Amino acid sequence: MAVFISLLTLGMSIPFAIGLPSLVYLYIQGGIPLLKGIGLASWGSMNSFILTAIPLFILMAEILQRSGMTLRVYHALATLFSRIPGGLLQTNIIGCAAFGSISGSSITTAASIGSVALPELTRRKYDPQLSAGSLAAGGTLGILIPPSLAIIIYSSFTETSVAKLFMAGVIPGLLLTLMFVAYIAWKAIRNPEIAPKTGIELTWASGIRSGIDLLPFGFLIGITLGFIYFGIATVTEAAAIGCLGAIVLSAVYGKLTIRNLLDAFESTVMMCGNILFIVLAAYLFAYAISYAGIGEELVSLALDMEMTKFEFYVFLFIIFTILGALVESVGMIVITVPLLFPLLEPLGIDPIWFGILVVVYIELGQITPPLGINLFVVQAMWKGTLKDVVIGTIPFHLLMFVLLAMLMIWPELALWLPSKVYQ
Repeated sequence: MAVFISLLTLGMSIPFAIGLPSLVYLYIQGGIPLLKGIGLASWGSMNSFILTAIPLFILMAEILQRSGMTLRVYHALATLFSRIPGGLLQTNIIGCAAFGSISGSSITTAASIGSVALPELTRRKYDPQLSAGSLAAGGTLGILIPPSLAIIIYSSFTETSVAKLFMAGVIPGLLLTLMFVAYIAWKAIRNPEIAPKTGIELTWASGIRSGIDLLPFGFLIGITLGFIYFGIATVTEAAAIGCLGAIVLSAVYGKLTIRNLLDAFESTVMMCGNILFIVLAAYLFAYAISYAGIGEELVSLALDMEMTKFEFYVFLFIIFTILGALVESVGMIVITVPLLFPLLEPLGIDPIWFGILVVVYIELGQITPPLGINLFVVQAMWKGTLKDVVIGTIPFHLLMFVLLAMLMIWPELALWLPSKVYQ
């Protein structure tokens, strides 16, 4: 772990920083014969039906974004929620939550909503720090509200039910969305200058038009997630259906062209290449720590120390806070889960609940400097400084800590819904 952190600090990319120390360790311990197991580990890491859902969900989001469906949804939400204090800042959060339920990706969500919202926010003279912060923090909802790429990867490592994990993320995701909305409303009531009136009026006619604009998007979400939750299709099959639905809806309601479709394919390939390369390196890392017996040693150490759940939570807070400032979401999962997962059973911790906790920590990491990826995504789309984006996210950081505390005190926030649906 120390070698990995050192390499990362020196600027080496995550898959190489994970993979190279693993290969060196295996060679030192067993030479060429031990390295022969890499082929099997590599095949096992990629030969996963669950992982095939990742490129399909990314492609679905890319098609919707490039066809202009994101713009349509954003304007509809801006009209429907125009009377809530905070105006377009509220639309940022609600739009991120809505688009996150399709994209499953924090980066895609922040980029899609940010590209539409920032020009409007700047033109209407909204508070720049809160505008940027709401987009960076709102984008993180994309990896908590299902479908979530982070949850899919967690499931592939732990062999935990994806459907149950998706269901477990619903209440915490909606709760965090409401907390963000409530904070912005409170802030706007105290200081109306941060969110000037948009000039958008909600009438019966405009409300009906906005509802009609949202119907195709809502139908796509309902079909995709409904097939998963009710066991009609696997996650991968539902993602494929979602892609087909996105193409049809974008062609009918959006501006889908052959050029846009090809661009969506190209972007999907590049994003998936990055994600799956990290997953491959992570399996090499897991192979190395398994050979070293580190998992068994950690379990034995925890039992000898008689570690309580509270002490384990403190340990999680420390490790994820450090990693959140250095590693992006997939990297956090692949580094920590193989090490920490063996500790869950001795401590009596539910793996479904733990998966949601890990995802919330990842959300924090996405907006934690110096390497919080959402900070750079938002900063790249506007004329403000990175410092403004960071300052704007601080209140949302605190709200995420509140959610973490609530999950630790009341695990039922994550476990109640799966227990009722999958009895």
